[in-house]
Amino acid sequence: MLQNPEFFNSHLSLLEKISIPHPSGNAVSLIAKQLEIFRSRHHELENQLTSLIDIAKDNDASFNRMHKLTLALLDADSLEQAIAHIEIVLADYFLTDFVAIRIVRDAVDDNLPNVFIKPGSEQLRPFLKEMASNQPSCGKPTLEQARELFGDAALAVRSCAIVPMSFTEFEGILGIGSREAERFHYSMGNLFLTQMAEIIATRLVSFLK
Repeated sequence: MLQNPEFFNSHLSLLEKISIPHPSGNAVSLIAKQLEIFRSRHHELENQLTSLIDIAKDNDASFNRMHKLTLALLDADSLEQAIAHIEIVLADYFLTDFVAIRIVRDAVDDNLPNVFIKPGSEQLRPFLKEMASNQPSCGKPTLEQARELFGDAALAVRSCAIVPMSFTEFEGILGIGSREAERFHYSMGNLFLTQMAEIIATRLVSFLK
């Protein structure tokens, strides 16, 4: 060390890790205590920074997925094509296994017989809670909900998001299902799902006028 007195100037990070016995025995010097506090705070800041970076990456990924969805919807020339594009984007970019769209109104497209639900129909009964609150719900669907949304694949759906779409001139339900039980957890936030529903509903209603 005497031969290289500038060593720690070039390797400051080592000062945080080095442990030097103190001549006072078991007593802790003020400098040692300050250094211990500094190390603790440094690690806390590192963890906070890592967490913020992860959140930023997630936000970037979410923005990119929403951008893909928006472009796909704008590229559609019909209701049938828009629904097909939604299914492709949600499968490819949102990594979902099952997608269902239900529009509450008398059928206006014979090519989409399973998409429309008549207002007041018994088919809406499993979703009364979501539609009354106009808030998405996540978790394991009831068998009745899964059958109405996903048909023969109902038993394969272990978790899903049920997103009501209730806006001016439009009422419907977006169902996104997964084979993974934790994919759509009940504690998930609703903002992202609500924004997705708004984008989809705004485009779909343009084909129903």
